[in-house]
Amino acid sequence: MVAAGAALADEVGLAGLTMGLLAGRLGVRTPSLYKHVGGQDDLVRRIAVLALQEAAEAVGGAVRGYAGRDALAAAARAFRAFVLAHPGRYAATLGQEPSGPDDPLAAAGQRLLEAFHAVLRGYDIPDRDVNHALRLLRSLFHGFATLQASDGFQWSTDVDESFEWLVAFADRGLRTL
Repeated sequence: MVAAGAALADEVGLAGLTMGLLAGRLGVRTPSLYKHVGGQDDLVRRIAVLALQEAAEAVGGAVRGYAGRDALAAAARAFRAFVLAHPGRYAATLGQEPSGPDDPLAAAGQRLLEAFHAVLRGYDIPDRDVNHALRLLRSLFHGFATLQASDGFQWSTDVDESFEWLVAFADRGLRTL
């Protein structure tokens, strides 16, 4: 049911996802969904966990065997592709906070963070700056991908070219630390 909710969120947008719409998609009555989730908020939280797990798998798989700029580019492309393919489920991850260290949301988020941390191992970044570098990468890649997913780049310059420019810019910045 969570996978169906995630697919529906990708199709109609997270804001358009309702329990009634999901029930209709699944061919059941809305009250039947409450046997599986505690309500709309619980459904969105479960979609967020799924999305973080999938994004971590995509990014982690993309960076295996690479280091430095190659790892950075692979991670950036995998993350962007995930957000573009799954804008609704990715939107579910925003604003979610783990309830504690055993929360599946925390574990899934940590896996994605570890994938980006692996990218940073290819750069000579002082330990005190690693969290800053992680936030930089999140801001750059999240910002670009979500803007693109919402059709935020409506001028003539090629979006793929701009993305590669962003990756090169991030690489140069990380190498100068």
